Amino acid sequence: MKDVRNTKTVNVAFLVYDQVEVLDLNGPLDVFVKANVLYPGTYNCYTVGTTKDPVRVEANTMTVIPTYDIKNCLKPDMIVVPGANPEYVMAYLQDDDFQNTVLKWVKDEYDSGTVVFTICTGGMLLSKTGILAGHDITTHTMLLDALEKYNPESSVKRGVRYVDQGQLVTTAGITAGIDAALYLIGKHLGQKAVDAIVKIFEYQHTNSGK
Repeated sequence: MKDVRNTKTVNVAFLVYDQVEVLDLNGPLDVFVKANVLYPGTYNCYTVGTTKDPVRVEANTMTVIPTYDIKNCLKPDMIVVPGANPEYVMAYLQDDDFQNTVLKWVKDEYDSGTVVFTICTGGMLLSKTGILAGHDITTHTMLLDALEKYNPESSVKRGVRYVDQGQLVTTAGITAGIDAALYLIGKHLGQKAVDAIVKIFEYQHTNSGK
């Protein structure tokens, strides 16, 4: 992640879509929110949907109203792509509308220099975008084989919590998103910030990335 301390607020866009996994979304989101509480003005966190209509999260337990839609959102410095249940992820890979709208937006932003940070099966969602090609990547253990199949030009890493490739960061399953978010905060703000957030979370932090 580029070092923007003392220069500007970092816009962090959290993608939301039908059946998004709640902890994939809220775990990293809360890490960045807490960092912004400790260091006001550092991060501007917001959600982005295809439209601003309410989005149903996993198992239809609640809905999220996106802050912005993909056509009118603030220019992101980072896009966080949470995952979903594998069956939904595989369906989205065959959904031309989702590919040509939501994931095209992610790809266009990536091509313009935006960091893309995927959580869990969110990495699998990018399999047809070209973003993963030539990179070391990972995802939830349930989809590692599928990730290899769909991304022959990538090197799939197993047994790690996250993989940092600079402009692309991918993680293993669910709670690994919290670990990677803490890692990115540390990379940007230093270990003191990470320690403060871990203490607030009362979290057993695992720092085992690549």
